Amino acid sequence: MSESVVLRGGALADARLGPEPVPGDLRITDGRVATVGAVEPEPGERVVDCSGRFILPGLIDAHSHADAAVFDDEVSQALLRQGVTAVIAGQDGVSFAPGDGRYATRYFAAINGAHPSYRGGGVAALLDGYGHTTPINVGYLIPAGTVRESVCGLSAATPTLAQLRQMRDLVASGMGEGALGLSTGLDYVPGCFADVDELAALCAPVAARDGLYVTHMRGGYEENSRAGLDEVASIARASEVRAHVSHFHARSELIVELVEEFIAAGVDLSFDSYPYSRGCTILAMLVLPPAFLRNGFDSCVAELGRPEVGQRFLAEWIPIMAARADMGPNWADNIRFAHIAADSYRWAHGLTPAAAAGRLGISPAELVLQVLAEADLEVSVIMRVPKERNDAEMAGHLKHPAHMGGSDGIFLGRSPHPRAFGTFARYLAVFGAERGDLGWTDIATTFSANPARRFRLGRRGSLSAGSIADLIVVDPAAVRSAADYDHPRRLAEGVDDVFVAGQQVLRRGELTGVRSGIGLRREPIVG
Repeated sequence: MSESVVLRGGALADARLGPEPVPGDLRITDGRVATVGAVEPEPGERVVDCSGRFILPGLIDAHSHADAAVFDDEVSQALLRQGVTAVIAGQDGVSFAPGDGRYATRYFAAINGAHPSYRGGGVAALLDGYGHTTPINVGYLIPAGTVRESVCGLSAATPTLAQLRQMRDLVASGMGEGALGLSTGLDYVPGCFADVDELAALCAPVAARDGLYVTHMRGGYEENSRAGLDEVASIARASEVRAHVSHFHARSELIVELVEEFIAAGVDLSFDSYPYSRGCTILAMLVLPPAFLRNGFDSCVAELGRPEVGQRFLAEWIPIMAARADMGPNWADNIRFAHIAADSYRWAHGLTPAAAAGRLGISPAELVLQVLAEADLEVSVIMRVPKERNDAEMAGHLKHPAHMGGSDGIFLGRSPHPRAFGTFARYLAVFGAERGDLGWTDIATTFSANPARRFRLGRRGSLSAGSIADLIVVDPAAVRSAADYDHPRRLAEGVDDVFVAGQQVLRRGELTGVRSGIGLRREPIVG
């Protein structure tokens, strides 16, 4: 049991209490919100002075790659300083469970890293491992690419009926163990080989348990987004699953237009986004043909050193990459290295392939092949879209009722994307306190209540009596993101006091050492 605490003198931001924050106190008892309104502290109760600050339900990161990083104190503090008390992991179709975790550890080494303890046992074991080992709550999606790899390897072939049954059984088992849904990464191997029929079959046990289908759509987003959403709609209709689009990056006008169109057509659809126009992913996904990985990662690395492979790469794959909506013909200037797991290329972090290649007197294509081989494929890059959008251009979709925040945060690398350390702080500061695109109650709804309901997280996302006391206290005058592309690891400011399950995990901006986070299992809708 946690201590009894009174948050006093603040303003409560929760749509259930009204459209604007209302002055009030809040008592926490036994890990839950006990009293909302005017509270007179009792003898022995600890009081936290919240004068001049807002009290909100803890924010939920709908798309995170903190699957393994969440145990790191730097990462936990970075999340809590943004007001994030829960992350949804297992994204993009690649993560540790089910199976022994080796596929994800190798393929997503530059995104998720290596898990410190999970070596098998399925979704239940993975979720159990988050229990009171971190101050952050972690929900988990069954990664469809991991499921496919465990049954079919990296083959591009359509699964046999027996293989498909085995894959469905793995999904059904994971859902029974508390997973929130299924994720796909349809630009990654082997997820990119799955067709609509296969994905709909895997979504059937998800729909049966009221889970969510969460997808990194096929095709590069941006102006190609309609094609990706057409596929999402086909999967949803065939399986009757609820659907969610990850990191929806495109013009705000296009996002709203497409989401409204597909919802009107009967697709139960939501989406998340981060407030940056640049993306981040593994270099192998961008520059290597999917078929190149079919014989395994070791074979791929060995092949990269062969001259004929380089020639074929230049002739066949560079034109395809240059035609991608999210890359373009200037791809070598539009990406820069975030993480390279090779000491010989430490100097290249933060550089573009064009700049790094220029220092060596070779072509950018030759450079990326060499870097991938030297780093055993463990390379991530930050991508610049052909036309970067400013804050005003990104604001248009933020208040859409189907929207929620997802950082797509990757914490590895010498020069990571600042979204890991700054996404929610930017939402609070830039789009809340500064621009006013989102009011404080809007923030509580969009980044807490909506994802709690959509991912079926039970009594979270609310300040109402009986809710789990995942709470943040925000100074609207001080909140800001300090992370940027030149200083991506700077911690956010203005969220200094955070409670998870009623226990204070952040006090005056510093970790308290309390690890009250758990592995979140799917729960029915409440209220």
